Amino acid sequence: MTPRGHALLTEELERLKKIERPQNIADIAEARAHGDLSENAEYHAAKERQGFIEGRIRAIGGKLADAQVVDTSNLSTEKVVFGATVNLLDVDTDEEKQYTIVGRDEADLKNGTISIHSPVARALISRSVGDFAEVIAPAKTVEYEILKISFGG
Repeated sequence: MTPRGHALLTEELERLKKIERPQNIADIAEARAHGDLSENAEYHAAKERQGFIEGRIRAIGGKLADAQVVDTSNLSTEKVVFGATVNLLDVDTDEEKQYTIVGRDEADLKNGTISIHSPVARALISRSVGDFAEVIAPAKTVEYEILKISFGG
């Protein structure tokens, strides 16, 4: 996990524990005060939300406990490794792309982060600037040229 990914999960955990959990407890108490719980939609919604919050707290806690945070600040830009930001050129379309290789829980393609376990990342790992990487996807095979490797975005 990158330091940024670790920080984001830690922030989410704190928000769930300090803001959302207490608010949900208050929501349950308010709904309970409305009387008959068997037909109280607010109460059932709040209880369902409570289950989600508690489950998410446990899941994040487990991820953080098992996380290995990789400091990328002193890594070489000679080869693509975990945490690297890679600028690519699609050989067929001449379209440039930029991806940062992160842990599974940090991946968000819309924001340009891809999981270390993704086909693109697996094709790029250990390659250097100027190398070509072939990504075999179900729909098609794409060939990328590595233009630049950097760290920190």
